[in-house]
Amino acid sequence: MKSKERRIRDSILTLITIVVIFILLYLANQFMSNYQLRILNLCGIYIILSLSMILINGFLGLFSLGHAGFMAIGAYTVALLTLPPMEKQLNYYLEPIVPWLANTEWSFLPAILLGGVFAAIAGLLIGAPVLRLKDDYLAIATLGFAEIIRIIFTNLQSVTNGSLGLKGLPKIEIGIPFTGLALNMSACIWIAAVITVLFMVRLVKGSYGKAFLAIREDEIAAEAMGINVFKHKLLAFVIASFFAGIGGAFLGNIMGTVDPLMFRFLLTYNIVLIVVFGGIGSLTGGVLAAIVITAAMEMLRFLDSSFDLGPLEIPGIPGVRMVVFSLLLMFIIIFKPRGIMGVREFSWQWLIDLPNNTKNYYADRAIRKSKAKKGCDQ
Repeated sequence: MKSKERRIRDSILTLITIVVIFILLYLANQFMSNYQLRILNLCGIYIILSLSMILINGFLGLFSLGHAGFMAIGAYTVALLTLPPMEKQLNYYLEPIVPWLANTEWSFLPAILLGGVFAAIAGLLIGAPVLRLKDDYLAIATLGFAEIIRIIFTNLQSVTNGSLGLKGLPKIEIGIPFTGLALNMSACIWIAAVITVLFMVRLVKGSYGKAFLAIREDEIAAEAMGINVFKHKLLAFVIASFFAGIGGAFLGNIMGTVDPLMFRFLLTYNIVLIVVFGGIGSLTGGVLAAIVITAAMEMLRFLDSSFDLGPLEIPGIPGVRMVVFSLLLMFIIIFKPRGIMGVREFSWQWLIDLPNNTKNYYADRAIRKSKAKKGCDQ
């Protein structure tokens, strides 16, 4: 098949897949419970967050731990802009909110875009100095940035309501022009997730993606080939910060509340776990791991509380769930250091060729066994 025909076929199959996803999403909203929908929405949010981290940690080979800070910026921006004035009065009872925010109320779409832009600006400001560092030094610097952001938000009582946080956030809803219809929370989150996947795929397959991979493999060689290493690092950092801000905004709204304790290092650790599990250099692995890990985290929540195991009552210990995932992370690092996908990516051609490849694999295996048996007989 010619490359042009293959691209057209792949585009049609991708479009059909997107339509099927949203049909399934509509059915999920009709038949799933609120708890199940919450898990489904969290899967979409963690897809956005994992792909944004893979761009930095996987395709550039950097080690950034500042995601929680960018998420906090996006979450607080959207919360402050969308919270109705009456709710703001109820939230700010220790100290009144600053006048220029007291009566501000935006719709969700411009608010979340501005949240992403603010997070990207923060990524630009922090990335300019710290991206000159490498390895552990970069990780420590970005982790320190995330903690600084959290402490600032904790102490800005008249702006962020300090440690009390913001409660009563309105439900996500985006109107569709000229139709009188509106997209609900699930639709908004999964549209954002699909856009993130498509954008990242286009980015890493283009010239910028090739430059990112060249920098990851050897910075000196990439610079010798004419690639502006610092410019590409900063660009990837800003893009990842933008999507982290978007993911943080969705996370705040799905929780219905935003407070500084939400954005501790543990949140970044969860995203790192997803990235390592899926494959630090694979967008496909990031998507799969985001769904699997998010669902498993909820399924194993019973470990934190007491439960019956036959005639025995097992007392729950808070934090056991995260211990299980820590052990899982250690297991993956030891036995599968590249994750479940490594650097491999899904493609339609691979899926189409899968039956033949499987058939050929078992045929070759049977031939090898037959030859080995004949050798033993001789």
